[in-house]
Amino acid sequence: QLQASGGGLVQAGGSLRLSCTASGRALSSYDMAWFRQGPGKERNWVAFINWSGRGINYAESVKGRFTIARDSAKNTLYLYMDTLKPEGTAVYYCAAKVHDTLGDYSQVTFYNYWGQGTQVTVSS
Repeated sequence: QLQASGGGLVQAGGSLRLSCTASGRALSSYDMAWFRQGPGKERNWVAFINWSGRGINYAESVKGRFTIARDSAKNTLYLYMDTLKPEGTAVYYCAAKVHDTLGDYSQVTFYNYWGQGTQVTVSS
């Protein structure tokens, strides 16, 4: 079970840190990602980090503003979000998949496990 937290209400230009923890499983062998789903929209990929932490990629819309990181000792995935924009208002989800096969990590179907989501609201 993944548990996402850290969302909230922030003004445009502000920052937030999201966290995703796991109970009952060690995340060190999982590829992980953050997705977001705005009101009435599809769930879209935001950032990816592979099991080792050495493979990282971001959606173009967040490059340079968001940072994904993982702390194996704390069994936690993070998303540091800076310079937030109103279009970033969404429910943010963490996702995980055991690192065993290659695939398109930007796709929802790549992942086996999902957190419950945490709401981020960016006011203009």
